[in-house]
Amino acid sequence: MNIEQARFNMIEQQIRPWHVSDATVLELLSAVKREDFVPAAHKGLAFADLEIPLMGSGDEAIAKGQCMLEPRLDARMLQDLCVRPNDAVLEIGTGSGYMAAMLGKLARRVLTLEINEDLVDIARSNLRYAGISNVEVRHADGAQLDAADGSFDVIAMSGSVAEIPHSLLSLLKVGGRLGAIVGDDPIMRATIVTRTSETEFSTVKGWDTLAPRLQNFPEPSHFKL
Repeated sequence: MNIEQARFNMIEQQIRPWHVSDATVLELLSAVKREDFVPAAHKGLAFADLEIPLMGSGDEAIAKGQCMLEPRLDARMLQDLCVRPNDAVLEIGTGSGYMAAMLGKLARRVLTLEINEDLVDIARSNLRYAGISNVEVRHADGAQLDAADGSFDVIAMSGSVAEIPHSLLSLLKVGGRLGAIVGDDPIMRATIVTRTSETEFSTVKGWDTLAPRLQNFPEPSHFKL
C-alpha cells in the first residue's frame, strides 16, 4: 500500500466531502500519522472510513467504546471546536491517542482521560513515538471529574453520550467550548456548547452521525407507565 496516497485519498475522498475545509485541520491530518496509532492487526484499515477496534474482538471493543472513530468524525469535531494555540484542552476517551495527538498540535496543553488502563499505556507509547510532549494521558473515569481537576478552554468527548454532562460544563472557562456526539441510536447529533458567562451557555447542534458510547455517563430512563 502506498501510505501517502492512502492518506491523500482519505483527506480528499472522505474528509473534504464531509464539509471539512479548515486548512489547519486538513494540514494536521497530513502531519499526524494516523497509521502509527492503529493496532498492528488493523494497519491496513488505518485510512478506512470505519471504526477500528483497539482491543479484543472487534464488536466487543466497539461496544465498549475501545475504538478509533472514523477519520471524518475526528476532523469535523476539530473544525467545530476551533482549538487555539493558547488553549488548555480536556479530552474524554483517549483510545490510542490519535485525537489527543492532533489536539496537542493545536493547543498549549492537553489532558486526556482513559478509563481502560491498557489503553493508557498504549496511548502514552504512541504519543512518545509521535514526539508529542504537551499531552498528559491519565488513567481516570471522565464521568467522575469535578472542579478540582481544573478549568479548560476546550473539552472534546471522543465518543457519544445520551446528554451533555453538566459536570463537564462546569469545567469550561468563559468562552470555552465542549464538543460531543449526543443522542441515541439511530439518531445522534454533534453538539457544541459554549460557555458565554459564569451562568449561561449556548448550544449549537450540527451534523448527524453515530458513535460508540463513552462509559459511565448517565443514560436517561426509557421506562414509561
